[in-house]
Amino acid sequence: MILFCDTSALLKLYVVEVGSEAMKLRVSEAEAVAVCRIAWTEAHAALSRRAREVPDDAALIEHAKTALATDWPRFVVLEVDQPLVELAGEYADTFALRGYDSIQLAAAFEVGHIAQTPVLFACFDSRLNKAAQTLGMSCL
Repeated sequence: MILFCDTSALLKLYVVEVGSEAMKLRVSEAEAVAVCRIAWTEAHAALSRRAREVPDDAALIEHAKTALATDWPRFVVLEVDQPLVELAGEYADTFALRGYDSIQLAAAFEVGHIAQTPVLFACFDSRLNKAAQTLGMSCL
């Protein structure tokens, strides 16, 4: 099974929150963990925002960024190209999704299409999960 992590799921691997243990278990069970290239930027933006909002967490956040950088080469990273953004545009319209959410969904769908294997979509957004299920993906 391929585990596709959107940014909300990916962050749970680096910052202890509700769902972190479940994510770590799923990663250990997966044949491969896939992400979209934009997850790097989204993760850094979210982590930096937390460091600004909770200054006491600054050291923890820097550790999380370092851990993400260490793990990144182990992920299957789906690139953002014109066909992907066109598909994402369709998903944004069809499912009333925000831009980057539709890109994450399109990337997860493409990973399954390319690999010809089931994808478990890891996401902590109910609208995005519903869209993934409509497209035939299993959700965490």
